[in-house]
Amino acid sequence: MRAVTVGADLLGDALEAQAVGVQRVDWRPPMPGTEDDLATVVLDPLRADADARAVQAVLDTTAVLVDVLPAAEAIGLERGQFLHAGPPLTWERASGPMRGALMGAAALEGLVDDPDDAPALFESGAATFEPCHHHAAVGPMAGVVAPSMWMFVLEDPVTGRRTHCTLNEGLGKVLRYGAYSPEVLTRLRWMGDVLGPLLQGAVRAVRDGQGPVDVSGVLTQMLQMGDEAHNRNRAGTLMLLRDLAPALVAGTERGSSAADVAEVLRFVGGNDHFFLNLAMPACKLALDAARGTEGSAMVVAMARNGTDFGIQVAGTGDEWFTGPAQVADGLFLGDYGPDDANPDIGDSAITETAGIGGFAMATAPAIVRLVGGTVPDALATTRRMHEITLAEHPRWAVPVLDFQGTPTGIDVTRVCRTGVLPQINTGMAGRVAGTGQVGAGLVTPPAEVFPAALARLARLSRERASGA
Repeated sequence: MRAVTVGADLLGDALEAQAVGVQRVDWRPPMPGTEDDLATVVLDPLRADADARAVQAVLDTTAVLVDVLPAAEAIGLERGQFLHAGPPLTWERASGPMRGALMGAAALEGLVDDPDDAPALFESGAATFEPCHHHAAVGPMAGVVAPSMWMFVLEDPVTGRRTHCTLNEGLGKVLRYGAYSPEVLTRLRWMGDVLGPLLQGAVRAVRDGQGPVDVSGVLTQMLQMGDEAHNRNRAGTLMLLRDLAPALVAGTERGSSAADVAEVLRFVGGNDHFFLNLAMPACKLALDAARGTEGSAMVVAMARNGTDFGIQVAGTGDEWFTGPAQVADGLFLGDYGPDDANPDIGDSAITETAGIGGFAMATAPAIVRLVGGTVPDALATTRRMHEITLAEHPRWAVPVLDFQGTPTGIDVTRVCRTGVLPQINTGMAGRVAGTGQVGAGLVTPPAEVFPAALARLARLSRERASGA
């Protein structure tokens, strides 16, 4: 005789103690209070087709690198205007690293001589800030974008839609982790004066010669080379350097200094996270293709501002559903510990939203050394994310899982029904403004954002059914 048990292990344990074979089924009730909304959304006549169209739009989108421009030209940022990661935020509610990054950016723009004088600008409204996601952009960690910062410009070759992201500064004491010391500002000025213009020349030369860098193609390859494209981008960075290095060197024929070219090659080659700032806008480009799909419960953005964690859903327009950002569980640098870490921050969870990062942990077992955990944990995480997603990505195959595609298209109804939350790989910023990075780890969204999105989907469904 063999028995099947569901949920709690009490019965299974008792049967096994009596030498009865047991097949255990991992089941748990839906998230509390979601039963009626789940029934409404699951039975919505639009949902199945809408979800299929939404996830297919994501799978069909590809991205190429077409330009590198200052933010003022790329997205029209004006003096005194800044962007930040995550859902909308006020200065009063901003965390330490978010404040530190904005203060440093204000000094970079020459609005103040000393970053410590910048808070008055933001408190008075003389300087403003709003989400990157509202301007076809994404930003890692604090994600602060200033008008003079150079940005990668990615394009979907079929539709011509574009997304943007700043250039990666590296690790440690950097602006995106809230640091704003003189060395941070010196590096940013070098990036503006040297790195951005040289990359622009190289990207344009490649684009106009053999065709633009195929960012989607690089993503496909790097996922089979041990990167998960969130906290590990080593292979992707080196492939980008392979594509751009000849044009960078040829820049000396266009007047670039050989010493500057050598420094750019050293900077990019020595920064394993450089490709992250291309992976992120590539993911946003794909997910934005699904925005506005009426009836779809697929998540199109997960983002954090260091205070709130927010999600957006294909069938609910640009509305944010937010809850308190969580502190990551992981490993710390030097003498830092949990009390030094700020709650989760950054738009980089756009990678998990698209099906890589924490969702592709199985393809990057080396990442467990940075974020904590074990190799079996990494394999189990990718398998578990299939429970809450709509599809497998055909281009993002995982060799160790027999080339199964990564789980793609988070379904709000499946999250609420199973209680399984998306897994995110993340860096940890210091809680105090000016600290920089203190560690890296694993984190999940606050559970309440998914029932909130489900409730709005259910209300829209009922309104359609009633003709309201």
